[in-house]
Amino acid sequence: MDWLVADSLEFSVVVPVHNEAGNVEQLASEIARALDGRAFEMIFVDDASTDDTRTQLASLKARFPMLRVLGHRKNSGQSRAIRSGILAARAPVVGTLDGDGQNDPADLPDLYRQLTRADAPHGLKMVMGRRGSRKDTAWKRFGSRFANRIRKRLLKDDCDDSGCGIKVMDRATFLLLPYFDHMHRYMPALMRADGHLVEFREVNHRPRGEGRSKYTNFGRLKDALSDLRGVMWLIRRRRNPGGADEI
Repeated sequence: MDWLVADSLEFSVVVPVHNEAGNVEQLASEIARALDGRAFEMIFVDDASTDDTRTQLASLKARFPMLRVLGHRKNSGQSRAIRSGILAARAPVVGTLDGDGQNDPADLPDLYRQLTRADAPHGLKMVMGRRGSRKDTAWKRFGSRFANRIRKRLLKDDCDDSGCGIKVMDRATFLLLPYFDHMHRYMPALMRADGHLVEFREVNHRPRGEGRSKYTNFGRLKDALSDLRGVMWLIRRRRNPGGADEI
């Protein structure tokens, strides 16, 4: 089997990308450097890019034997790309980060250690990054603060930064969450609705590399109003049995 036997992998890193040809080489290099010495794989999911992203990724496979590349046949959005990557992942613990280079792969080992530490509380299934000093425009930071304040008040998920793309989680638990477009912004609320614990950790945030952001404040707000209603409905309708015992 390529790179390592699946049973020996301890960590899979999933990176959704769309038109990020100028960023994928540096990002792959940084992930490999950050996780050097670990049994890991990195899975880049190209969400039907119209630029050279897929060709760039294919050319990197010779340099990085732990790199796997998935390509969507049709553009389906960030949440679907994340789910495609996690479905394909072979390790029990999965990390995600955005493909624009703003998340720092050097934070992945600390997030992994926090999730898997020996004294972790029972039920801890995800550790999510919280950007301490954002390197975005003032307008984008304002929009994010406004949306986070509303979401946190309505969902009571204790998450101050739902837009932070860097997370480490239990793969099997993620795959049991309800899937819908934009669900990557509501993972803490969805995890907690199923009775799991989520912790947060301050992480580095960097200026965007090449390319342009795929989101605008008004676009996010329009989607968020619809998504929030849906997530609130899902949480109200979920019933948690506290586990199941075979008798």
